[in-house]
Amino acid sequence: MNRKHFYTFLVLFLFGLSAWTQNKYEREYRIKKSQFPQASLDYISDRLEDARRIRFYKETDSTKISYEVKFKKDRLKYSVEFTEEGVLEDVEIEIKPLDIPNDAYTEIKEYLSDNFAKHNIRKIQQQYSTADSDTETTLKNAFQNLLLPSIKYELIINAKKDGGYAQFEVLFDAQGDFISMRKSLPPNYDHVLY
Repeated sequence: MNRKHFYTFLVLFLFGLSAWTQNKYEREYRIKKSQFPQASLDYISDRLEDARRIRFYKETDSTKISYEVKFKKDRLKYSVEFTEEGVLEDVEIEIKPLDIPNDAYTEIKEYLSDNFAKHNIRKIQQQYSTADSDTETTLKNAFQNLLLPSIKYELIINAKKDGGYAQFEVLFDAQGDFISMRKSLPPNYDHVLY
């Protein structure tokens, strides 16, 4: 009987341990313009005047709901994220490795090589957060594509860790120092794949 209790405890402990991990799983759903919060749309509408490929998204994760508008402007891909209440969270611009200063990119590559057996960088975004400045300054800095000490680099990578492959979202500061990492889900497919 004791052995049965031990195995039951072990199974429950392992399930509890996996639930305790700090992964935040995001899902992004495309929505219509009419479903996007009007306050956010009013705030960003003047920036969308000469933009192309404008798309609206609702993003949910384990802790919050946010809204995102993605578009292409001046040959750059932008992503502007708002809270559910319409408050600007951050602006991200998709960039290439050569857009990152050499010292910072060297630090980033060293971190990835030290922490993953194999890795492949899928996407790099330069992030301007409202945590570092007010919303108007954040928008101005992002649309001027300024390299500031407060920017962050968000990398989406496929990597081999602990014997298996997974996709990770890794965040670095402007100097290339590691900030955070979380496991991410594969893209959402609302349609049937054949």
